[in-house]
Amino acid sequence: MKNNRRAGIPGLQGSDHIGITVPDLDEAHTFFVDVLGAEHVYTLGEKRADDDWMQVQIGVHPRTVIREIRFYRLQTGVNLEVFLYDAADGQNPQPRNSDIGGYHLALYVDDIDVAVEYLRAAGVEVMGEPVASQQAALGQRWVYFRSPWGLQFELVSYPEGKAYEADATRLLWKPTDPSA
Repeated sequence: MKNNRRAGIPGLQGSDHIGITVPDLDEAHTFFVDVLGAEHVYTLGEKRADDDWMQVQIGVHPRTVIREIRFYRLQTGVNLEVFLYDAADGQNPQPRNSDIGGYHLALYVDDIDVAVEYLRAAGVEVMGEPVASQQAALGQRWVYFRSPWGLQFELVSYPEGKAYEADATRLLWKPTDPSA
C-alpha cells in the first residue's frame, strides 16, 4: 500500500511571520511603515519573568526583558513581529549573510528599477545595482539593501517568470499569485 502522507510537520500550511529584533523600535516602525509600506496591526507590551521562562521558552538569558513587540503586515506576503529587547547578557552584532544563522528578507516588486530609484530617493542604502540571475533563476533580477540598523533586505522581480518554471512539476510560492 502506498503511503500518500507528505513528509514534514503534520498540518503545516506555510509561514505566519518573521521575528526581527531591532535596536530602536520607533526607527524600525518608520522604516517598515514609511519606506516599505507595511501596516502596523497591533502591539504587545512588556514581558519579563522572575523564573527561567525566558530561557526555556525563547532561549535568551532568564532576566532578559522584552520591552515591546509590534506586529506588521507586509502586503500579501509575510507578517513581521518586531521586538525591542533589554538583553540581560548583552547583544551580539548582527550576523552577515555568510555567518551561520545569517539571513536576509527578500521582497518581491513588480519593477525593480522603479523600486531601487524609490529606495535611493528615500535615503536607503542600496547595495550595488540590480543583478540578472542565471541558470534556473533566469528571468529574475535582484539587489540587496539595508535598513537603518543594518538588516539586509533583497528586492526580487521576475515579471515574466523564471526559467525553471518551463518544465517544473511544482512551482515556488509567488507573492503575485498567493493562492497558487
